[in-house]
Amino acid sequence: MTGLDDQQLDAHLATFGLSSFRPGQREVISTIINGDDCLCIMPTGGGKSLCYQLPAIVRPGVVLVVSPLIALMKDQVDSLTSVGVRATLINSSLEVAEQHRRIQMMRDGEFDMVYIAPERLRNLRFLSAVEAIEIQLLAIDEAHCISQWGHDFRPEYRRLSLLREHFPKTSLHAFTATATPRVRHDIADQLQLRDPTVLVGRFDRPNLNYRILPLVDVRQQTLEVLQRHDREAAIVYCISRRDTETMAAWLTGHGLRAACYHAGLNADNRRQIQEAFAEEQLDVVVATVAFGMGIDRSNVRLSLIH
Repeated sequence: MTGLDDQQLDAHLATFGLSSFRPGQREVISTIINGDDCLCIMPTGGGKSLCYQLPAIVRPGVVLVVSPLIALMKDQVDSLTSVGVRATLINSSLEVAEQHRRIQMMRDGEFDMVYIAPERLRNLRFLSAVEAIEIQLLAIDEAHCISQWGHDFRPEYRRLSLLREHFPKTSLHAFTATATPRVRHDIADQLQLRDPTVLVGRFDRPNLNYRILPLVDVRQQTLEVLQRHDREAAIVYCISRRDTETMAAWLTGHGLRAACYHAGLNADNRRQIQEAFAEEQLDVVVATVAFGMGIDRSNVRLSLIH
């Protein structure tokens, strides 16, 4: 498919309630619409999602999006359906019968976008069901997870190397905010990207301020900073799971709406905390690096790293 001119892209942008592109978005979207593989490294908040959402309403077929977080999938689907994009998700939160129903709806051409977890592509029954569907493109979010050098290594992502085998004619697009040159090379190699266009966004964020302070009394200093930002969204990163638990308990004891988040919690607890934070029922999440991918909250005001 040939690309669209700037005027046509701007017209489609209005579907999402936006009036202008963020830096780099127009270039990435044009690459995807042209059918070329790409690797997009764009900072958090840079608008990666729009880069594969807009082509879904331009090109025929289904956009299949691999995403690691069920809560984020739901947020994105809700946002898309609210503006008329035919989107859905298929994951373990659904009953098996409902999963099958949505796959049949994919076959019937009723969706523009479908979000799935990486584990879904290990399911041979699912793969055989969708291989006969016109998949216009595959987008892999948080693509650094596929790399053996990525800091958030997940075995399920490593198995995405089989995508090219199952979808030989489909363009592949990898998105991440975290990728050194070594990781970029590994992502492209693992996904077997074909002569990919590599697009690196600007990481200079003039709206962010950085402060480095000596730690004397970690809990008290953290409390004082957060109290200066009362009822504002904040993330406090700690090294260990135990530290997240003790810090969250300390903050809660001093009247803050806080909770801890780490990989030792079960999936339901992590999902509940993620959703509570996104829905502004929590102001502070005290977390290990297990928390951070795909935070769908626009008003995070500060992050403290211990």
